[in-house]
Amino acid sequence: MQPLEEIDIRDWSGSVLPEMRAKAADALESGRVLFFPRLGFAMDEDERRFLSAALSSGDRKNITLNPDTGSSHGSDLDGEDKRRLEAILQRFAASATELIWMLIPAYAGNLERARTTFRPVEIAGRDYSPKKDDRLLHVDAFPSRPTGGRRILRLFTNINPDGKSRVWRVGENFQDFATAFLPKLRRQYPLEALTLSLLGITKGRRSPYDQLMLQLHDRGKLDAGYQQRAPQSEIAFPPNSTWICYTDQVLHAALSGQFALEQTFHLDVAHMVDAYRSPIKILERLTKTRLA
Repeated sequence: MQPLEEIDIRDWSGSVLPEMRAKAADALESGRVLFFPRLGFAMDEDERRFLSAALSSGDRKNITLNPDTGSSHGSDLDGEDKRRLEAILQRFAASATELIWMLIPAYAGNLERARTTFRPVEIAGRDYSPKKDDRLLHVDAFPSRPTGGRRILRLFTNINPDGKSRVWRVGENFQDFATAFLPKLRRQYPLEALTLSLLGITKGRRSPYDQLMLQLHDRGKLDAGYQQRAPQSEIAFPPNSTWICYTDQVLHAALSGQFALEQTFHLDVAHMVDAYRSPIKILERLTKTRLA
C-alpha cells in the first residue's frame, strides 16, 4: 500500500466532488497520509516575522494554543505580539477544521478540536531521550492523556520561508506492527488505572486500550532492530504543502524540518466512516478482548 494519497486542493474551504470525499475518507481511515502539495497557509509580511526559532522559550520546542482559553504557552512573547501570534494560530485552527469538514462531512460537528501547535525549532540535531525522540517510528500515545479508543487526527502545514522540506518516514500498516509486538506487552495490574488517576498521573483512567497503545509507542521506539529493519518510506513535504493522518495508526517519524503548524483533533470511533479499521477495533480482534 502506498503511504500517500495525493489530493489537489488549493483552498481551505469550498466544495469537493463526492468521489474525492470518498477517496479521502477511505485513504485516511485505512492508515494512509492525505497529501495536499499545493495547499499552503497564507501569512502576511508582518506575520512572517514570527518565523524565528528564538520565539520558543527555554528548552521548549513548540508553542501551543489552548483551544479552551485561546491562550498560548511555550514562547517568551507578551502583550500585543503574543496576541498576534495567538490570532495566527486561531486562524490556522479554523482553516484546518473547515478543510476536514469539507473533505469528510461525516466528521463535521463530531470532531473535538484539541491543541494548535507552532513548531519553530529544527528537528534534526536536537538531543532527545528515546521515548521522546519523534525521529523514531512510532504511533501516538500519551502517558498522562488516555483516549479510551478515541482517534488522534492531525493536520500539518509546512510554512518554512527558506524552501526547506519537512522530512518524515512512514512505516508499515498498524495491524502488522501490533501483531509483532503484542506478545511482548504487559497488561494492566489490578487497580493500576484507578491508582494512576487518583494520584493525578493520568487525566482520567487509563483503559486497557491505552495501556497497549502506550507500550506499542514505547516498545517500538526502544527496539533498535525494529527501527532499522521495519518497512518504511521517506517522504519530503515541501513548503506550502499540507498533510493529514491518524497519528495513532500511521507509524511515522519526523526526521528534519523547521517552521510548521499542526492541528490536533479527537474523534470518537463511532463517528468514523468505517470504525472497523480503527486501532481499538484492530487490537480487540487481535486480543479477543474488549479494551475500552
